[in-house]
Amino acid sequence: MTGREEKKYFMKTAFEITLQTRKILYNILEKTPKEQLLRIPDGYRNNIWWNIAHVVATQQALLYKLSGLQIRIPQELMDNYKKGTVPDGTATDEEIKMVSGFLFSTVAWAQEDYENGLFKNFNEYPTSAKITLHTIEEATTFNLYHEGLHLGVILSLQKALQSQA
Repeated sequence: MTGREEKKYFMKTAFEITLQTRKILYNILEKTPKEQLLRIPDGYRNNIWWNIAHVVATQQALLYKLSGLQIRIPQELMDNYKKGTVPDGTATDEEIKMVSGFLFSTVAWAQEDYENGLFKNFNEYPTSAKITLHTIEEATTFNLYHEGLHLGVILSLQKALQSQA
């Protein structure tokens, strides 16, 4: 396998893993009552809903913004759920439905855009995890880590909500 083939195989695998994480997030979003999605348990600073919407916004920032490309989600969604934001305790049914769809479409778009060579440039970015991203491949890999962290937080939030019910 050539270096280019290895990179292509690696990225295909990264997108497949992302999709599996997104399926778990989708099931949580669909099966959790809205009141629980929006509730912030004692000892936490965010809720399940914010974490899921944040994952969508962050993927767009890491892959598209750092590559100098237009994001594929509404700017308002990015502004409300990007790094440094906090939940306001609300979400409309339309927002929840929109994010539910973006869980899958943003992965498909990123994979398609990668395969079509759209990610030509990348602006180096030092993450808060003290990992500096230099390439779209590194950003995609870091996104897997980021989504795994937030899935863990969501599972912790679920347990906290159950114990505080």
